[in-house]
Amino acid sequence: MGAKYGRGATKTERPGAAGSGGSATPSRPLADEGVRLFLGRDHRFTAIARTADGLLRWTQHRPNGTGWDGPELIATPRLTGLSSTQGADGFLHFVGRRVSDGGASVTVVQAVQYQTGRPLTQWRSIGNPHKDPERIRAVTVPGIAVSGAGLVHVFLARAGGGVVMRQEGAKGPWQPWRGLKGQLAEGDVTAVASSSGRIELLVPDTSGRAMRWRQSEPDGEMERGPNIPMAPAPGSLVGLETGPDRITYYWADPATGGVFAHRPGEWVIPLGGGPVSGRIAALRVALDGYDCTVLAHRGVDGDVMVAACATENEAAGLWWAPTGERCAGPPALARDGYGRVVMATLGSDGALRIARQSREQGLVMEPSVRV
Repeated sequence: MGAKYGRGATKTERPGAAGSGGSATPSRPLADEGVRLFLGRDHRFTAIARTADGLLRWTQHRPNGTGWDGPELIATPRLTGLSSTQGADGFLHFVGRRVSDGGASVTVVQAVQYQTGRPLTQWRSIGNPHKDPERIRAVTVPGIAVSGAGLVHVFLARAGGGVVMRQEGAKGPWQPWRGLKGQLAEGDVTAVASSSGRIELLVPDTSGRAMRWRQSEPDGEMERGPNIPMAPAPGSLVGLETGPDRITYYWADPATGGVFAHRPGEWVIPLGGGPVSGRIAALRVALDGYDCTVLAHRGVDGDVMVAACATENEAAGLWWAPTGERCAGPPALARDGYGRVVMATLGSDGALRIARQSREQGLVMEPSVRV
């Protein structure tokens, strides 16, 4: 199937506005991270991009409309990494790596957006699993997933190659950090919550494989599973639920740049489409009444490529098509209130651009519009 193209509030301000510390210069998104796109329970989109000064947020005026507010700067000094996810309740959860003033220490911080367009909560520290200063500073960007009960789970590849997690308690307080007995961990920490509320975790290591954990029941213990033979390019790995409690992983191969897919218990499937720059976007959606998976990525030349296939039938082949769009970072995919594909990208000027699926058959995308 081809593609064509034709509760406490965090301070927010418009980029370039004067803040409490004096005049501010425009804060541009970090090109290598791209944009994230989420549909709220009110069917309005929120787009998020990280900058050197915090987060930029764009908010859609009305469901399926073309008007947007933003970008507004959610000031978060010294945030050096960010992961985000959306719970089944529609809440947006953010977790990041924050460096102390002076750089002597690192802490993991967490914030929530409860409603579209409303302020984020204050960034709250959930600590660091290490006590030794050097190990504290070596903490990587955390991964995040939210269980069906709305409990946040945070995962880290710790200094020394182990994997640790911290879980929000059912009655409020966070449980202590605990180890998952991994080894040689390096790179992305990718956590996915299935529709049943179970969480699965994948962490690549230095030996060309990825360690896998999953819950046998929602909010249960993370149980180690068989390793998966993969060595994803940094920042490219993404997981998508393609069947009940069944996660398919997509990533870029660092040697060839091509895209690969894998479901635990099956063979690794080459999908072509490279070379890839940054995170791959994956979305499950109905196209002409068929259950399909849509993939998108940014090429090293800045062109956006899109492909689609029947869900869990990647082995039958898929065809990558250039969209005619160029972007400064990885694209994001989401479904709108009608179930249509929406793609968000950042232009070279840092502006948000939105492309929508047309009413034609198949995956036909309209030209993107600057918002």
